[in-house]
Amino acid sequence: MDAEILDNYRKAGRILAEVLQEARPKVDVGVPLLEVAEFVEEAIRSKGGLPAFPCNISLDRSAAHYTPSPKDESVFAENMVKLDVGVHVDGYIADAAITIDLGGHEDLVLASRAGLDAALELVGPGVSTADIGGAIEEAITGYGYKPVYNLTGHGLSRYIAHDQPAVPNKRMDKGVILKEGDVIAIEPFATNGSGRISEAPITEIYGFGGSRPQRLPAARALMKEIVESYKTLPFARRWLKAERAEYALMHLVRSGAVHGYPVLWEVEGALVSQAEHTVLILENGCEVTTRIG
Repeated sequence: MDAEILDNYRKAGRILAEVLQEARPKVDVGVPLLEVAEFVEEAIRSKGGLPAFPCNISLDRSAAHYTPSPKDESVFAENMVKLDVGVHVDGYIADAAITIDLGGHEDLVLASRAGLDAALELVGPGVSTADIGGAIEEAITGYGYKPVYNLTGHGLSRYIAHDQPAVPNKRMDKGVILKEGDVIAIEPFATNGSGRISEAPITEIYGFGGSRPQRLPAARALMKEIVESYKTLPFARRWLKAERAEYALMHLVRSGAVHGYPVLWEVEGALVSQAEHTVLILENGCEVTTRIG
């Protein structure tokens, strides 16, 4: 990997680790979700990075893809809070998540952390993602919980927050052999429910899907804003600045120029915890970019 690219990955990881450390104590009962999301995103910018995707704050049964709406007034209660943050430096991404338990389910939080720790002990060049998934599953089930089987970790590449290879949270018959230069986000999810998630009827995060002809001037203006500001990275509805943004976004979604990332939630309504780090695969092992120390 080119030295400048490596430096950008490392800088993004350092920024993310610092921001998560600063954000963690701000998550508490009675605090507005929007306040925490805006703190995280502004802290990333102040440290020299940019958000690689909107700050995800997923509560309880929600596993991923919730970010506050433009005028969100919700506050934290005794929730299981997943704080999932992405940072990029010139398009090179770091992605990490922690679970903050405000409701007394410590073992479920420890289960996803154990899954991540087991994966990190194993990961390196020549290792199969199938074996990583097996290590995650064994660690989580050892706590008496299930991994979320239909969510995976993923590769990271320039301006692409979800790339190949997929990193499963269960043992698979076949996997991908990791090689030097790969960049992956390993993210175990643990649950006291069924182990499966589905799409919820809530969407606050979107991504550019490709240019499509737009007759509406507001839609053309918004598409230009999205491409120039976010390229292929996900963005929040609350970030949009173009005139008539809500109306224009609806047109872009209908045309296929923009696609949504619906909230993902546990099908039985059970709790979900998450832990995540970004890992560089190096010649003689790996480097976790999103860990302090």
